[in-house]
Amino acid sequence: MKYSRIAGTGRYLPERVLTNAELETRVDTTDEWIRSRTGIERRHIAADDQTTADLAERAARQAMAAAGVTAADIDFVVVGTTTPDFVFPNVGCLVQERLGIRPCPAFSVEAACSGFIYALSIADRFVAGGSAKCALVIGAETLSRITDWTDRNTCVLFGDGAGAVILQPADEPGIMACHLGADGTYKDLLYHPYGASRRQQPGETEGPYIHMKGNEVFKVAVKTLEGIVETTLAASQLEASAIDWLIPHQANIRIIQATAKRLGMPMEKVVLTVQDQGNTSAASVPMALDVAVRDGRVKRGDLLLLEGFGGGFTWGSALIRY
Repeated sequence: MKYSRIAGTGRYLPERVLTNAELETRVDTTDEWIRSRTGIERRHIAADDQTTADLAERAARQAMAAAGVTAADIDFVVVGTTTPDFVFPNVGCLVQERLGIRPCPAFSVEAACSGFIYALSIADRFVAGGSAKCALVIGAETLSRITDWTDRNTCVLFGDGAGAVILQPADEPGIMACHLGADGTYKDLLYHPYGASRRQQPGETEGPYIHMKGNEVFKVAVKTLEGIVETTLAASQLEASAIDWLIPHQANIRIIQATAKRLGMPMEKVVLTVQDQGNTSAASVPMALDVAVRDGRVKRGDLLLLEGFGGGFTWGSALIRY
C-alpha cells in the first residue's frame, strides 16, 4: 500500500505591509482593539499588478526547491482559492503554464478558508492511489480585492499570501487522515454576494465585498473545529496529547485559543502566524506550516494536525506525520 508525504513547503507574502496603525487613519478603530479581538498586528497586501496566480507561483517555486523537484517531475496541480485571476482558465492552469509543467490535471478548488485542506485531501488520494507521482498543492488568496476598506469590522481581518507543498509517494503514512465537511445552511453568515452568474440586482445595496456576522461565525467555528479535530483523532485512535503541533487556520486568535483549550492543547504547541499575516483564507494553513518548518519547530517525524474553517460553511482537517 502506498501513501503520500510532504516533501517540501513554501510560501510567499507580498512586500506591502499594512499595519494596524495605518488602519487607524482609515477607519474608526485602534491598534489595541484589533489586537485584543483578533490578535492581528499587520497583514500583507498584493500590489496593484499582482494576482493570485503571481503569489501562487512564488510559493510553488519555494516548495519545489525545498523538495528538490523540477517542473518535469510534477504531474498534478491543485490550488485552493476563492479569489482567482479569471473565471477561467483556473489558477491551477495558470501556475502550470508559468512553471512549465507538462500537460497534467491542473485545477482549482473553491472552499473558502478550507480550500487548502480540501486540495490536500484530493492530491493525497491521487498520489496514494498511484495516479500521480508528484503533486503540487497550493493555497493562495488576494482577499484585499474583495475587502471593504471602509468597514472596520472586516477590513482589519484580511490579507494576501500563498503557501504550497509538494506531495510524493511514500511507503509509510505521511498524510495519515483527512476529514472534510460542509453545511450550506450557514451561507448567510459569511459570504460574498456576487459572482459570474449572480450580479447585483436592482434595489440591492450590498457592496461586492466580504460580508460577515462575526459573533455567529465565532460560535459555529469553535464548535465545528472541535468536532472535526475529535473525529480525526478518534479515527486514528489518538489522543490530543500525541499531537506535536496544531497548525490551524489563522483567522482569529480567539478562535484558535478556544479550539486549543477545548482540545486541552497548550498554546505552546500551536503554530501562530495570524499576528503577522491576518486571515489569508486558503493560504493561511500552508503558510503557517512553512513558517514552522523553516524556523525549525516542525521536524521530520513530528505529528501535525492541520485544520480549517471557512465560508460556506466548509471545514476540514488533516493528520500528518511530517
